[in-house]
Amino acid sequence: MPGLIDPTSTLMASFLAAVAEFRADLEYPASWFVEDVDPQALVDPAAFEAYTARLVNERTASGVRPGFVPMTTLWWVDRGRFLGRLAIRHRLTPVLEQLGGHIGYDVRPSARRQGHATAMLAAALPIARSLGISQALVMCDKSNVASRRVIEANGGQLIDITEHKRRYWVPTARSSTDTDG
Repeated sequence: MPGLIDPTSTLMASFLAAVAEFRADLEYPASWFVEDVDPQALVDPAAFEAYTARLVNERTASGVRPGFVPMTTLWWVDRGRFLGRLAIRHRLTPVLEQLGGHIGYDVRPSARRQGHATAMLAAALPIARSLGISQALVMCDKSNVASRRVIEANGGQLIDITEHKRRYWVPTARSSTDTDG
């Protein structure tokens, strides 16, 4: 069963295969996180281990790179296969309020349309809640119908539609009217 885990160097081969899929996908441009992978980490196991450690360290103010906010990056994995990544930004900046939001997610192309993004976002909401985020700002490109459905399936309430984005508030705690059925 898939689940969120901390980034780990033990998944280097699967992660790199996913990066290759993202880069080869002509339907969607590669996510920013693909371009953010340290180039040396793509070929050197020690550099990949340093890359995964950097991702984990970015959860603290002392580990954040200039221009970033603290964020919890998690990987969606099933039986040792990297399926996607998710980042929960601990706070918003004016830019993130318009273009990024609290939570961003990506599913590798070969694992899309299987419910992973919906499950990833659902699994991330309690983590966001534990970080003090009562409502997560989550957004998608205006033309991304699949991501819109993911957000709405997780309780997203449309705030507005900007020139490029659909912006939603998503509650991080289940309401008392939610049921398990």
